[in-house]
Amino acid sequence: MKITLKQMVQAGLHFGHRTQKWNPKMAPYIYRKQDGIHIIDCVKTYFYLQSVSKTLTKLASQGKTFLFIGTKKEATSLVAKTALICESFFVNQRWLGGMLTNWNTMKKSIARLNEFDLPEWQKKWKQLDKKEAAIIKKEKDRLERYLGGLKNMVSIPDVAIIVGQVEEMNAVRECQKLGIRSVTILDTNCDPTLADLFIPANDDSVASLELILTALSEAIKDGRKVFKEKNINGLSQQAKFKKEGSRRTKIFKTRKG
Repeated sequence: MKITLKQMVQAGLHFGHRTQKWNPKMAPYIYRKQDGIHIIDCVKTYFYLQSVSKTLTKLASQGKTFLFIGTKKEATSLVAKTALICESFFVNQRWLGGMLTNWNTMKKSIARLNEFDLPEWQKKWKQLDKKEAAIIKKEKDRLERYLGGLKNMVSIPDVAIIVGQVEEMNAVRECQKLGIRSVTILDTNCDPTLADLFIPANDDSVASLELILTALSEAIKDGRKVFKEKNINGLSQQAKFKKEGSRRTKIFKTRKG
């Protein structure tokens, strides 16, 4: 996906926070102050976005898994939509402590959520009285709300893509503790030293987030396409070798006979 500087400005990627609310570590990525607001350097944003996109494509081509994290109101729907488009996982309502660092326990909760989709449970549900059904429904709704984006995640992800570093500091810390590579959209109140890869940009604007997340999604999709093609080619090659091996074995047995 090709993004121009004009598109970035139109989407408001350059608008940071008020000058009183900033992290001095973001100074290299700030162009100037305007009306009490820090203006992010869009040229740097452009090059960081291109660099991150290339990295994501490469990682996706290696079969790496991605988890999108963003629970602030501007990000919730976009995070879910983006993750689903590029076959990734997401958390967009609330980060539960230990989601990654206590993964074995979290897996049990995800398994419990998946149980409700089984045909056996659907039959059992009809046999419950109203009170029991209401309790189970409440449990299911809660699990769906917080873990619905992780239903098919069988292990911790290789890469976490974080929207709203300040709001998602618990997720940031868990990624650091486990050595999970992080990609973060950094506004002027964020800390670049807490991210492995980052894009300096407005993380409070829906238009800004949509532009960036779409670009990242396309990058992942490009990598996934390469990965799938490699697997198909690999399976075809294996089948070819297997067929050739069977042919040679047949010839050998014929000659031996």
